Amino acid sequence: MKQWIRLLGLIVFSALLPNTVVAQAVGGYAAGCQFNAQALPPFGPGFYVLRASRERYYGQSSLIEYLQNLGNKLDQAQFPAMLVADMAKERGGPFAYGHRSHQSGLDADIWLRTPPHTIDSRQLETLSAQDMVNHSHYTLSPHFKDQQRLLIALAAQDPKVSRIFVHPLIKQAMCKAYGDAPWLSRLRPWFGHSKHIHVRLHCPTGDSHCEPQAPVTPGTGCGSELASWINDKDGRLSSGGKRKPYRPTLPKQCQGWVK
Repeated sequence: MKQWIRLLGLIVFSALLPNTVVAQAVGGYAAGCQFNAQALPPFGPGFYVLRASRERYYGQSSLIEYLQNLGNKLDQAQFPAMLVADMAKERGGPFAYGHRSHQSGLDADIWLRTPPHTIDSRQLETLSAQDMVNHSHYTLSPHFKDQQRLLIALAAQDPKVSRIFVHPLIKQAMCKAYGDAPWLSRLRPWFGHSKHIHVRLHCPTGDSHCEPQAPVTPGTGCGSELASWINDKDGRLSSGGKRKPYRPTLPKQCQGWVK
């Protein structure tokens, strides 16, 4: 009898949330949710998860696979492991504080600092980010080295990537280092990204409820577009102060699902 009651409950639940049968990213990056998300393990070849206590380490399978593959490439190249910060909540939706995006399980922040040679769970909760830009002189800091360039290059070459947000000076450095590499178009200059890169993947194939972002502009983006960002020094985002929590109107499938 109990089994029948449980089965009936599952049927009712499935009827209320018909899109949960398979994993799905629903809505846009800044107004959406996700179903059947996966958790990125706390660590693995070439990566560590930061601030696990925040429970922002969930994503769609394509994002989990992407991060693990990127970690393996770094490990094989014998480069330091990457530090993975905010991804998404288990059900997606807006955070209580912080980003406006990261809502549909397709975004991930990766710090640019080098992790300590030995690191434990306590350090992963308390470690501080490292700025790659000297803002007073508007130049790259000495912390931005070959390993940061390699990390960004490897991250951008995967065709699953829609775009990667980086500080304009970091985009400029990548243009100088990699010339006319076609994946440079995926590096999008954006203030506020001098300590980390923000990776955003395309909507997974078959996710009809996932809203893609417009394609990036053709070309490397290393010309006049980048120059306008470099010249706009007053446009730098301040990291100080608190912003009001972002509460967008979510798609119908997400309402009642997102906590």
